[in-house]
Amino acid sequence: MPSKPLIGVTTYLEPAKWGVWELPAALLPATYPRLVQSAGGIAAMFPPDAPSAATDVVARLDGLVVAGGADVDPVRYGADRDPRTGPAAVERDAWELALIEAALAAGTPVLGVCRGMQLLNVVLGGTLLQHLDGHTGGVGVFGRHTVKPVPGTRYASLIGEATTVPTYHHQALDRLGEGLTPCAYAEDGTVEAVELTGTRWALGVQWHPEMGEDVRVMEGLVAAAS
Repeated sequence: MPSKPLIGVTTYLEPAKWGVWELPAALLPATYPRLVQSAGGIAAMFPPDAPSAATDVVARLDGLVVAGGADVDPVRYGADRDPRTGPAAVERDAWELALIEAALAAGTPVLGVCRGMQLLNVVLGGTLLQHLDGHTGGVGVFGRHTVKPVPGTRYASLIGEATTVPTYHHQALDRLGEGLTPCAYAEDGTVEAVELTGTRWALGVQWHPEMGEDVRVMEGLVAAAS
């Protein structure tokens, strides 16, 4: 029986409290590893590290998930900060950008979720729209809206029909990075998924598959990583 692929998932680095302890912690909603496991992979959590370690880390992985989280620092794509852009997560930005670069160079399959999709775009020279409305259900509440696949794309081969997805973002892609193709749109025209053209498997989704029941996107990553 073939071994399950090892899928690395990036984490938050935040103050946290549990029991009698209140300390900095590497955090990840449990829905992420559960989604990897449901799709047939083994999940490993990777908190921020020195960017120089990214190549060695990626060499040990079969696939990479870049999780959602804080807004990407606009300095990373040469823009002035919009007042509605959240505080920078400097360590995460540096680490995850390095991981994506290393994964693309090695041909390791990559799935970017929300912030992860935005970082994939930035790595490839794209920019971000720093604010839009209507893509959350309120503060701390996931919204839901429909995304429609673009026929003929890798995403459409995984999910061929329009689906309702859990969503929580106020930023989106503006100028697309080199080699990225839109593969799903929201009803308001927002690019909701992108993929890398060619043979390398790299997909970004703007919504949060870990908060829903549909495992097909993660199954696509696990299959590519196997």
